[in-house]
Amino acid sequence: MIKLLKIEFKKIRSYKTFWILTGVYFIFLSLGIVMAEFIINNMVDNMNRHLPIPLPHVNIFFFPDVWQNIAFFATIRYVLIFPAIIIIILITNEFTFKTIRQNVINGLSKFEFLLSKLYLILLISVVLTLLMAFGSLIIGLSHTSENTLALIFEKSTFITGFFITILTLQIYAFFFGFMLRNTGLSIALFTLYALIVEPILYYFLKSPIVFKNDISTYLPLNAVLRVTEYPAIPVLKKVMGLNLQEKVTLGGCLLPLLYSSIMVLIVVWTMKKKDL
Repeated sequence: MIKLLKIEFKKIRSYKTFWILTGVYFIFLSLGIVMAEFIINNMVDNMNRHLPIPLPHVNIFFFPDVWQNIAFFATIRYVLIFPAIIIIILITNEFTFKTIRQNVINGLSKFEFLLSKLYLILLISVVLTLLMAFGSLIIGLSHTSENTLALIFEKSTFITGFFITILTLQIYAFFFGFMLRNTGLSIALFTLYALIVEPILYYFLKSPIVFKNDISTYLPLNAVLRVTEYPAIPVLKKVMGLNLQEKVTLGGCLLPLLYSSIMVLIVVWTMKKKDL
């Protein structure tokens, strides 16, 4: 594992596109989290103009809800698209520049090559999860006046939810990159599906003109986003009647993991059959 990760690190160490996209991802992620509370309270102010009893402003960064809220805003599809694009570029570059052939010539098997990419995805997921956990802990401590260990870690399962989300979405990108092998086409189709096709399909399947069904729940990307489905904001429950998510469940994680496993198996099978 360490050997394969060292090979991957040599490839990305001087690759400017990787570091630029990583920087852009963190900028969007940080801005999204910082602006979230302001945007929500602005929405509350707009609703209060039409309500006889005004709703109070919300604080989304106190314990234990900070874990859930940051995990939710960090896994909005428009933010998640950046690490996915990074993975697509890293994989398709192997085919564009024929480095995959060079790796095989130098002694790596096709399976080891695939493992090296999966190890990289796992490492990126672990690093991002640790950063999210550390950031949530610091933000929570600075916004909560009275802290106990029980209160601090009450909703810490959302850290696991963030990890599952970021891991599985990168594996989806891994699938697109290996199957299409073209950077522009892979990014275009993945982005088109993630940001346009599936959202349209989701709302179409839920519309009254379609027979009553739960199919939209099982759409691949929706399954990932449902791991951390709602932020812990009481206003959503009061005004919209939503049943807010209390914890990350094993059942909610199984479907995206199942999709990811199937995609990995398809890639392994394809790599055995196709020439490099």
